[in-house]
Amino acid sequence: MTEPPAGAPGSNAETATLSRDLSDFLIEFSIALNKHAMYPGGHPSLEPAVDRVVERVEPLLASRGTLSLGVARKQLVIEGVATEAKNPVLADLAERLHRHHLGAVSFRRGVHPQEVGDAMKLLAVEAERSGQPLGLGPPEQLAAWPNLQLYPLTYDRLELSDEEEDVGESSEHRTRGARLWVGLARAAMVETETDQDEETDVDPGAVAQAIASHPKTTAYDQVIVGYMLQIAEELRSTGGREAIELKQRMSKLVTNLDQETLDRLLEMGGDRGQRKQFLLNASQGVAADAVVDIVHAAARTEQEGISHSLMRMLQKLSQHAEGGSGRRRSEADSSLREQVSELIQDWGGEDPNPDEYREALQRMTGARSVYAVSPEQRFAPEPKRILQMALEVDAPGEPVDSAVDQLAAEGELSWMLSVIDEAESPKVTENVWHRVGTPEMVGRVAAAEPLDEETLDLLLRRVGPDGAKPMLDALSESESRQTRQALIHRIVRLGSVVGPPAAARLDDPRGHVQRNMLTILAELPEPPAGFTPVPFLKSDDPRVRREAIRIMLRDPGGRERAICRALTDSEDRTVRLGLAAAQEECPDTAVSLLASRIEEGGDRELRLLAVRTLGSSRHPLALRKLLEIAEPRRWLFWTRLPPKTPEYLAALAALRLRRDDPHTARALAAAAKSKDPEIVRVATADGEETA
Repeated sequence: MTEPPAGAPGSNAETATLSRDLSDFLIEFSIALNKHAMYPGGHPSLEPAVDRVVERVEPLLASRGTLSLGVARKQLVIEGVATEAKNPVLADLAERLHRHHLGAVSFRRGVHPQEVGDAMKLLAVEAERSGQPLGLGPPEQLAAWPNLQLYPLTYDRLELSDEEEDVGESSEHRTRGARLWVGLARAAMVETETDQDEETDVDPGAVAQAIASHPKTTAYDQVIVGYMLQIAEELRSTGGREAIELKQRMSKLVTNLDQETLDRLLEMGGDRGQRKQFLLNASQGVAADAVVDIVHAAARTEQEGISHSLMRMLQKLSQHAEGGSGRRRSEADSSLREQVSELIQDWGGEDPNPDEYREALQRMTGARSVYAVSPEQRFAPEPKRILQMALEVDAPGEPVDSAVDQLAAEGELSWMLSVIDEAESPKVTENVWHRVGTPEMVGRVAAAEPLDEETLDLLLRRVGPDGAKPMLDALSESESRQTRQALIHRIVRLGSVVGPPAAARLDDPRGHVQRNMLTILAELPEPPAGFTPVPFLKSDDPRVRREAIRIMLRDPGGRERAICRALTDSEDRTVRLGLAAAQEECPDTAVSLLASRIEEGGDRELRLLAVRTLGSSRHPLALRKLLEIAEPRRWLFWTRLPPKTPEYLAALAALRLRRDDPHTARALAAAAKSKDPEIVRVATADGEETA
């Protein structure tokens, strides 16, 4: 899962993530399916791939009995958590299942490799190639196995206009809202007959009724939740006419869902962090009356108390936002969403008000407003002034805490830290640091672009090693090379404590994440216990391979293997790394590889480095190769020196260290008689390499 976008409401809330076991299972499932698509039946790679899927799913089924994957267009929903649409492995798996018109896949305890293998064979055939997606085929084909079930997702009268056309990026953004709504309607009305012919005109009330009347099954609910998560994100981040239409449909859907169904969907919507982000997105995107319904349901789901007074205030704001006019309507709408956002981020406790007071408030909120706020009350002291006044008298308190939180939320952290750094107010200064000197604040600063390095350094001096995890999170998501370099430099300074969390992130399939983590591990005094870079020597990313080799070169036991692996790499920078290491100490096993590197041609600089590296080896093959380059060519009664090339000059310089060999002595003597002064200088120089 991914962190909410920087600056988005609730971006500092905890986020939902798949457990390691679930994530590993999905990746193995995707790998096995890809292998079935690539290799013919009976290939030796297929059976082990299926066995690994079963090995991953069996421990999960031991505690659950049934495991269901909901299928959205580019995401999977598993145990209420939607996978990241930008994850290429899982997005590809979701799209492949979606093209087969499948809404869910369920595994039951006791699933056999034969069942998984048979299902893989069907799923591996592209829907376009077979002419018929599995979801549109015979129902008995999807239920052919006792412990594995494929669920169709068909709604024949809902067809996306221009869905298969090659549209541009702007058109894709314009139709995304309609696609999501059609996807939700398809999922909701999978078993419902309808007379609707227009895909975007499906009545939200009918969709809500279909959701409420459908049997309570995890697979069905997860698909519905998957689309609702995407629609909430779409409503938060986009605008325009289609967004308005999507907002109206989604709002009507929410208001038409009964309490039990809405609670059920929110419970399915991931863990606390996932639900928070969904609620925050939805509260900014749906109509005011739907916002109140969602908050009320969320309070029940989260088992958080909302006072009757607060609920009545929200209902009152909702009434003004929907039925008011002019400025009152606008202010009521913005106030409602602001209050809901703050409420969700920091749930309160039980209602402390007595029953009589509650009843009085109920009567008050039922009446129209008769009081106006005086102009003087509209201008509360700004947070900067509050903090400055508190520093002058060194008096902490609740207003100061609120001011500090507001300044941090508004991006004034740098100003605030500079002010307290110059102040002589120990109580307030310590109180400010207590509120902002946290790993969470390190994560916010590290994730911001451009990176405020000065502020980050101030925070790290306070937070110390606890800042490693949020900086590693920011490093994994940053798209700026300059930011990544700055973060890596600061992470490495924290020392060996960052080794285990960095090594744990190597399971991330993204190449840039693996490369950055290996770069960090290569700079640490020693790698974490149990870590080995060997698996990354096979990476498709040359930069990942290079960083793995850098780590191995530091280990005396792995140095020889690292040099040999680097010399055979297809990327020149990695070869150059191996040549530089071999020049310091050339293992005998690398001599033949150096000779091959010279014979193969390619980059002249690399050939020249290989010749010089051979000069540092005492292996007989190294001497033979140098003589092969530098010995004169003889024919009957005349002798001719090899062409004057950088490789020839380098070989002569290397042979000077082997003057005791008779063949070497003859080659140097012949070169010393050359009419070319540079050749003579190299052949006769007293231990000085001039090539």
